Amino acid sequence: MPRVLRLAIFVFLGTLVAAQAIRPARTNPPVAGADLMRSAPPAVGHIFDRACRDCHSNETRWPWYSNIAPISWMLVDHVNEGRDHFNVSEWSTYDEDDQDKLLGSVCSLTKRGRMPFPSYLWIHHEARLSASDVAALCGWSDRMRDQLQ
Repeated sequence: MPRVLRLAIFVFLGTLVAAQAIRPARTNPPVAGADLMRSAPPAVGHIFDRACRDCHSNETRWPWYSNIAPISWMLVDHVNEGRDHFNVSEWSTYDEDDQDKLLGSVCSLTKRGRMPFPSYLWIHHEARLSASDVAALCGWSDRMRDQLQ
């Protein structure tokens, strides 16, 4: 093996090992008030648990590979971004207009295949939404929006 190649491998592995020292916070804050999914029908709750909960609640299941940099950096970023956009664990902190918009986005984003993220589906095949899953989510979110009126 050429000397330059060995040096490049050594530098790469050294950088990978050193990167493990940079540990982003993998948090699961307490649920603030009412969790939207506590009142959802069991079928919708099951869909949410397998396809949405990891990024859109304070009850993220952190897999073993969330401890390995640089994957951990991406996962923490995705979870934080998901929680910032829509967090069912903090549902009671949103005003009615925001709740209406968020419930509407549940249907529109799943219908268009934008949620769950395609990158999430690479590893989490069980999170793929069937047409009946999307219909169940849309029906539930529409009923919830009607209750807000």
